[in-house]
Amino acid sequence: MKKFKIKKGDTVLVGTGKERGKTGKVVTILTKSDRAIVEGLNIYKKHAKPSKKYPQGGIMDVNSPIKIDNLTVICPGCKKASRIKMKNTGREKRRVCVKCGEVSDATL
Repeated sequence: MKKFKIKKGDTVLVGTGKERGKTGKVVTILTKSDRAIVEGLNIYKKHAKPSKKYPQGGIMDVNSPIKIDNLTVICPGCKKASRIKMKNTGREKRRVCVKCGEVSDATL
């Protein structure tokens, strides 16, 4: 299993592509394809036929995944996009902001 420094629930900044410069919250991480789905970004239209699940059918907005390499975590402490480093404290690893040095969450 691959490990990423971006987790579900993080606020991220998109670095490249048509959504460059926009921020959003990570909804899911797809480890097999190294991608993440960010809420409200990279939306495409999906056409659905009427079915039991969608009795009306029609056109729906669906979030498309973005490569994790193109995302940068926004530190909750300094509110800036920064890299994350791992810090060992005894038995547990913690994610730490490179710019301000604040621990961003609980153990991993």
